[in-house]
Amino acid sequence: MNAADAVAVAMFAGLGAYALFGGADFGAGFFDLTAGRRRGAEIRTQIDHSIGPVWEANHVWLIYILVLAWTAFPRAFAAVTTTLQIPLALALLGIVARGASFAFRKFAPSYGHARLFGALFAGSSLIAPFFLGTVAGAIASGRVPAQGSGDRIDSWVNPTSLCVGVIAVASCAFLAGSFLTADAARSGHHELSEVLRRRTLAVGLVTGALVLGALGPIHHDAPTLSAELTGRAAPLIALSVVGGVLALGMLARRAYSRARLGAVVAVAAVVAGWGVAQYPWLLVDQLRISEGAGAPATLHALLVVVGIAVVTVLPALVYLFRLTQTSDWSGAGPGPVDPVR
Repeated sequence: MNAADAVAVAMFAGLGAYALFGGADFGAGFFDLTAGRRRGAEIRTQIDHSIGPVWEANHVWLIYILVLAWTAFPRAFAAVTTTLQIPLALALLGIVARGASFAFRKFAPSYGHARLFGALFAGSSLIAPFFLGTVAGAIASGRVPAQGSGDRIDSWVNPTSLCVGVIAVASCAFLAGSFLTADAARSGHHELSEVLRRRTLAVGLVTGALVLGALGPIHHDAPTLSAELTGRAAPLIALSVVGGVLALGMLARRAYSRARLGAVVAVAAVVAGWGVAQYPWLLVDQLRISEGAGAPATLHALLVVVGIAVVTVLPALVYLFRLTQTSDWSGAGPGPVDPVR
């Protein structure tokens, strides 16, 4: 493996981490949006308790991906940000609005303000993964030319992009549901965990149906990617299916820790499968990794930085997640129910 390939692998690893941890954050917005009146305050309080300590840390992965992309592969980065400036701007708007409204909702001076910020948080939590998914679909379907002169609309308003965007939202919701259900059960809120369990099962089934329904459009619209997904990436796609089925089965049996593991495997495997299927392309059918890589000295320096991050930043993040999963922390529970929206 040469330096360019190694940096590309490191970048895709960051993408996988963002899909898992940032995705679970985004997906919480779906459960906030659909919380309803009877259980609404309890579900939203559980969401605040579950994601409050980690929601900002999860965006470390997005910064990591962007820095690697523009430093190691400037030509591809310029092409993507030029052609896909509309969905990228909308995704950024969703990320910013989500973070601001999540913080402001806690200190809303009135019930009406809390409802407004809650709606912004829930809506933007769905907007961000959808438009990030359309960006991935545009790249995967070969609609981003290396010259950066792609169509500003058709590049992301197409069957592959729309399918990937919808699946991204559904997958994030399924991840979030698996985590929220486990957190509620571990905190001793068994009635709440039962409500979340049923909703997560429904989301998981819908997500599976969406994936199956997208196979046909993606096969016809992105033949290069589709051929590799059913070729060398097929074992990872099969692993993703197994993880999804395992998660659903464990949720049905109320084995929440195993269900969470299954959901993580399902999402991580499909992201890895995408990377394997897309290799050696940076921009499918347009630009290969070897063609878009920066200077060798830059690539080697980046690999050193990645190594330093692995031994410094990564342990801190692992400790943060471990700290929030201890019985002492979870035993605090969501705390007093504060009706929101």
